[in-house]
Amino acid sequence: MKLAEPIRHTWSESDRLVPRTVVRPLQRVLEHEAAGGVVMLLAAVTAIVWANSPWSQSYVDLWSMPVKVEVGELLHLDHLTLQHWVNDALMTLFFLLVGVEIKRELVHGELKNPRAVALPVAAALGGMALPAVIYSLLNAGGPGADGWAIPTATDIAFAVGIVSMLGKRVPTPAKLFLLTLAVADDIGAIVIIAVFYTGSLSWGWLGLAGLGLLAIWAMRRADVYSLAPYLAVGTFVWLSLLESGVHATLAGVALGLLTPAWPLRSPRRFPRQTRRTLDRLEHAYFDRVLTHEEFEENEEHLAEIARQAKLATSPLTRLEQGLAPWVAYVVVPLFALANAGVALTGDGLANLASDRITLGVVAGLVLGKTFGVFGATMVALKLRIGERPAGTTIRQLFGLAIVAGVGFTVALFVASLSFDSAAATDSAKVGILLGSLLAGGIGFAVLRTAPSVEAASDDELVVDVDAPVGASSSAVPVLG
Repeated sequence: MKLAEPIRHTWSESDRLVPRTVVRPLQRVLEHEAAGGVVMLLAAVTAIVWANSPWSQSYVDLWSMPVKVEVGELLHLDHLTLQHWVNDALMTLFFLLVGVEIKRELVHGELKNPRAVALPVAAALGGMALPAVIYSLLNAGGPGADGWAIPTATDIAFAVGIVSMLGKRVPTPAKLFLLTLAVADDIGAIVIIAVFYTGSLSWGWLGLAGLGLLAIWAMRRADVYSLAPYLAVGTFVWLSLLESGVHATLAGVALGLLTPAWPLRSPRRFPRQTRRTLDRLEHAYFDRVLTHEEFEENEEHLAEIARQAKLATSPLTRLEQGLAPWVAYVVVPLFALANAGVALTGDGLANLASDRITLGVVAGLVLGKTFGVFGATMVALKLRIGERPAGTTIRQLFGLAIVAGVGFTVALFVASLSFDSAAATDSAKVGILLGSLLAGGIGFAVLRTAPSVEAASDDELVVDVDAPVGASSSAVPVLG
């Protein structure tokens, strides 16, 4: 019996009404850099509307609902609510992706070159220190003092999404500067969470987590390819950290940093190993029909090629590509839905101007981030610590510094760790939402109106005789 091999289009590629008018346009939107930020924003707006609707109690009841997990006498997790599962378990995937991105930048990216990374790292340090100082000055000795780290975080998805919407108005090196700054900022946030937001430690559980990480390292060295043992040991590490007092999401960071950045098999061997198989497949499928036996044989060949391709691709890349859509479109939106819902009562809005927690977060994000990032950048350039991004004006650097004040995901996460009081947490959430909105809007406007190096007039350009050797340009635009 012969089996014909017609060329078939998938349902989404067909000319039917729904794929043509809904599915394919939606696919194009989701492929855009800013799509994840848009979904997260919609989830946050949904949470706010829900928390202020006639059904607001259902919002509270849903996320405070206890979710118990028990496995005989071995495991009893009966103290976690649905919101805790989102914040402590699902967000581990977010921090796993953060760890993977940091590892990639350290091995293959901007963080590999000390000269290139010096400027954004200096900017990140300034952008963390000044917001913390401003917040602390406004809340010293008060009930909100523990929230000093809330305005120190930059949200990568929102910040990069805002800049990507400007297209070619912002040069690629400037976008890389912001991305590297945000990655360095994430490293700082991870350190802050680990050092300042860790409760009393259980050294036994912490030791078990360390043994789990050691086992993962050993499996990696032994080229264990299957994902199942890594998932099992990774879950054990997460549970151990959860019981140890260290925040469990840091398991994701550790696992991300342990992910191999190089392929398990040399990519040079891949073409030689697959060329004959590809030739047979091309001949088999060329203008002919197949028997069932030939079809099954070809399926096996395709599966082997896929396996060899995976071995020739670094686990870091495969993990990042597999995680990114789930984190962007499921994990982070669920986190926003579970944490952004704050009741905006009349009394609360009336007291907004006098709430020191809210004011501290807003001032930290809008003023602290802007002048911390921009000031540290200018000092680093003057001291020849780093190089200005090629084709980037000083005004654009100022706009990027403002955009760095968009703090959402990690800021909300730190807010959930900072306070025992629901009222204090709500005040911080209002500050995060308001400060991020102001920073994003002002930063977008500044970057949209900032002239590029090519468009800048002669009177806006001066020759900087102190420019570092090897700097990208001898003409340094200044603020007019």
